[in-house]
Amino acid sequence: MNPTGQLLDSAPALVPGRVLVDEVVAARAPWSAVVAAGDVLTIVDLAGNQAVDCLLYAADDTSVRYSAPETIRAQGGILLTTGSVLRADTGQPLMTVVADEVGAHDTLGGACSKESNTLRYGQHTRHQHGCLENFLREGARHGLTARDLASNINWFMNVPVDPDGALGIVDGLSAPGKRVALRAEIDTLVLVSNCPQINNPCNAFDPTPVRMVVTRPSQQAVSA
Repeated sequence: MNPTGQLLDSAPALVPGRVLVDEVVAARAPWSAVVAAGDVLTIVDLAGNQAVDCLLYAADDTSVRYSAPETIRAQGGILLTTGSVLRADTGQPLMTVVADEVGAHDTLGGACSKESNTLRYGQHTRHQHGCLENFLREGARHGLTARDLASNINWFMNVPVDPDGALGIVDGLSAPGKRVALRAEIDTLVLVSNCPQINNPCNAFDPTPVRMVVTRPSQQAVSA
């Protein structure tokens, strides 16, 4: 049973181990946790096609933070999947994707905001909060401000790149229950916005809950 009292199934984690955290994040809501080095965070797309925006920071020094350019440069590709090392702007590994049931996740599309919604979809969307507002709200709990925001990951989001370099936002590749698992290489602050966007297909125009499970694997599982 998670903190909201919702009964959960017993085996959601892609990397089994002792369960440390098991929480459902409501549609449109933020979430955060420090994932200790060696522990594994499994993100579960409960209903399918739900974008999960994500920022990563070194827990003991939040000036060390996830960098899309450094991650892309080091792996030689723009999509994230099993084996992708999520690197800070210093080149330091923060987390590694150790299992993935979707096959491709975005690290270019950025985070929606009141301003971007207004620019793309019109003034009638200005009242809608976006991932930027979720990041600011949740980040404040850890002493973060707008100055501390950086490039983000979009788990379960499908952002193809056209030959001319233009980005598209199209229907996702995920499905109900699909999962991605990230092993922390250092103690890592994970900041999440369960994307509230309703103006493009990233959430099938219908934001839904996701599930966050942190496990502590056996030594054998960690080294596998």
